[in-house]
Amino acid sequence: MSLLLLALPAWADIVGARTWLAPDNTRLVFDLSGPVKHKLFTLPNPDRIVLDIEKASLKTTLNGLQVDNSPIQGIRHSNNNGTLRVVLDLRDPLTPSSFTLPPNDQYGHRLVVDLPTPQRLATPPAQAQAQASMPSDERPANAANAQAANSSGSSTPVVASASAPTQTPAPAKNNAAPAGLRDIIIAIDPGHGGEDPGAIGPTKTREKDIVLAIGRELKRIIDAEQGYRAVMIRDGDYFISLRDRTAKARRANADLFVSIHADGWTSPSARGASVWVLSERGASSEMGRWLASRENQSDLIGGVGSVSLEDKDAVLASVLLDMSMTASRTGSRDVASVIHKNIGQFARMHKPDVEMAAFQVLRSPDMPSILVETGFITNPQEEAQLKSRDYQVKMAQAIHRGITSYFWQRPPDKTWVAWRKSQGQVLAGVDRTHRVQPGDTLSIIAVRNGVSVAALRQANRLNGDQIRVGQVLRIPAS
Repeated sequence: MSLLLLALPAWADIVGARTWLAPDNTRLVFDLSGPVKHKLFTLPNPDRIVLDIEKASLKTTLNGLQVDNSPIQGIRHSNNNGTLRVVLDLRDPLTPSSFTLPPNDQYGHRLVVDLPTPQRLATPPAQAQAQASMPSDERPANAANAQAANSSGSSTPVVASASAPTQTPAPAKNNAAPAGLRDIIIAIDPGHGGEDPGAIGPTKTREKDIVLAIGRELKRIIDAEQGYRAVMIRDGDYFISLRDRTAKARRANADLFVSIHADGWTSPSARGASVWVLSERGASSEMGRWLASRENQSDLIGGVGSVSLEDKDAVLASVLLDMSMTASRTGSRDVASVIHKNIGQFARMHKPDVEMAAFQVLRSPDMPSILVETGFITNPQEEAQLKSRDYQVKMAQAIHRGITSYFWQRPPDKTWVAWRKSQGQVLAGVDRTHRVQPGDTLSIIAVRNGVSVAALRQANRLNGDQIRVGQVLRIPAS
């Protein structure tokens, strides 16, 4: 008898509940005292979701859950013979999903229910006109949703600078530019979010809050730069899967993907910022995945002005994808090198060079992608820096300068930046780089970039005019 009792599943209590509101979905999370078995199904007339949790009891209230601008119209519950039933009354029919999560550093056992947001609720009316030119998938979360999501999460306070930045008017457009030019689009991806807090510092500072603050500051700076537009992949406290992050950037036709993180380690002595690009091994495995997937073959490669793999034979598809992946990785390394140097001017770097790894968010074959680790949040000194508004602004400025320097060197066709460069203008206020090509001389490089030979010598500490092929020269700001 005692053995039989030990084999019976234990009862569990629901000790907490919260919602995370994202632009395209709502996540409902139940905190549990232990693991549970559950069933999820829908019923029509009226539309509702039924969640049955076996051997469970409700030890919290569901009345205060934030469900405005979500598919949920109301929440009710009952208990029948040990099965807790939670009913979500819906505004529209939808297809939900559910799963359980094991304990982590911040939460215990959890039961998660995801509800896709119907299109009519996805974008608040107040934003519809301002965002009419952007596809609905890429439109940022509204401020009310972000605030609601933050207020319903952990009791850990959000870093003050993570609030939505004051809008800075973009500079007046140059009327002399021909029609049909587009902006260079930068996808900004603050890591983690929602149930995933990321690394947590000694004073409970959460990575997801810090990187959102830096991402918003970076967007503010980029949007103020003529010829550029930033798209926030995450602009509130909600979760986005790794694949969905790059998919959203691709749907926005982004020219560059920048993922922002704060490192964490078991030892508080680890420190230093770093910049990462995709490793060779990661690139090879991603090429294989794309070539093996019919869904991916109909996706875009090459960014704007794309090429489909769908109608190509296996050999040609492999060649095209290899070319695209090579170009993407080359661009990633180039922009990462500039940003690494910029950050090193005010922050300690973890390693002297750009690092490589097979991060999932860096695996896009058609878009240069980098990941910036802004410091170790688990290091007490760097946690304090990361919480500082001054450090956040410096980090955003360093990334921004690297982006504009990179795209000035190789602007995409039919962009305002490409037109500006074709008119013989120079990039004011930003140092650039030039890799010496066969036939280059110091005087030719100086003329092409609108600087003096003396300025080139001084910027690169050259005693004479001798340079070598492959040498990278710094072009001083004019």
